[in-house]
Amino acid sequence: MAQLYFYYSAMNAGKSTSLLQSSYNYQERGMNTFVLTAAIDNRSGVGKVSSRIGIESAAHIFNDTDNLAEMITAVDLQQKQHCILIDESQFLSKEQVKQLTYVVDILDIPVLCYGIKTDFQGELFPGSQYLLAWADKLVELKTICHCGRKANMILRLDKHGQAIHKGAQVEIGGNESYVSVCRKHFREVFWDNQE
Repeated sequence: MAQLYFYYSAMNAGKSTSLLQSSYNYQERGMNTFVLTAAIDNRSGVGKVSSRIGIESAAHIFNDTDNLAEMITAVDLQQKQHCILIDESQFLSKEQVKQLTYVVDILDIPVLCYGIKTDFQGELFPGSQYLLAWADKLVELKTICHCGRKANMILRLDKHGQAIHKGAQVEIGGNESYVSVCRKHFREVFWDNQE
């Protein structure tokens, strides 16, 4: 029986690497995978999932208005899909997460979502919020803070490496713009030092 999975973490925990490994495992066994990534995140190029360790794969893109149930149904009718893998799933809308439950419950295709749980202010992303609420399986991928503790928070940095306390929830960037930290260091930098 298919299930909806949410693999979540702070940045730099290997989410994309894990997604690409899962896709490879299915394909190695002669099974078809449908890889999706958010159109808004084009750091690696449009229609591509890439890992910091150098592996990558072509991917289909989704926008916040796409009906994922319709998209996946159409692809599955053309060629049976054995697994759906979604990178940057924090950018899914509430409705799109609901559509993914249709893919799992009605089409009986497993869906593996990989994304960041919270933004630079410690708030849930919409996609993450509904995946945490509706997924069958929740798996935390771990990374570490500079102090050695588990990093579960993210700081956004300005061009001088200083933490930013305000701004839009979504601002695409990599290691030059974000750093994963433990809650203690997030508190010291963000909560205890807000202007």
